[in-house]
Amino acid sequence: MKTLKRILIVIAILIALPLLIALFIKKDYSVERQITINKPSYEVFDYVKSLRNQDSFSKWGNMDPDMKQTYTGKDGTVGFISAWESEDKNVGKGEQEIVSIDEGKRIEYKLRFIEPFESTSYAYMTTDEISKNETLVKWGFDGRMNYPMNLMLLFMNFEEMIGDDLQHGLENLKAILEE
Repeated sequence: MKTLKRILIVIAILIALPLLIALFIKKDYSVERQITINKPSYEVFDYVKSLRNQDSFSKWGNMDPDMKQTYTGKDGTVGFISAWESEDKNVGKGEQEIVSIDEGKRIEYKLRFIEPFESTSYAYMTTDEISKNETLVKWGFDGRMNYPMNLMLLFMNFEEMIGDDLQHGLENLKAILEE
């Protein structure tokens, strides 16, 4: 009987300890990358504000050539939604909506992931004129993992995972616009 009691205590501690640790772990994460593009800022912004154009430079848009995509609304305006569905678990199912535009400067998106897991995140792109023919483009991603799922933040490096994909997309964007 004492052995069973000890086993149950150990099991309870093994379950409770991670839940206790998760109480003290941050829930929010942010990742941002930037690149300089040798084009005027208005040209760059006009290109990036179109969600359909993201398919040509985003790493995620190119992961599954058989991905089903649907669009709702007028592209490049608040309320436009780009939805995707893929059999590839790395792509999954979800949608991205333009939620705010500061014309010529910033566009904000709400990302709703449905599969393989449900979550909501926010992304943005900004364009800042460096000179007449140089634009600094920043692409950022903000997310939140609620308790107790925030425990995964100890084991997942979002800065590296998402950051590498953002940088890859920005490099593609630069190549397309400077072509």
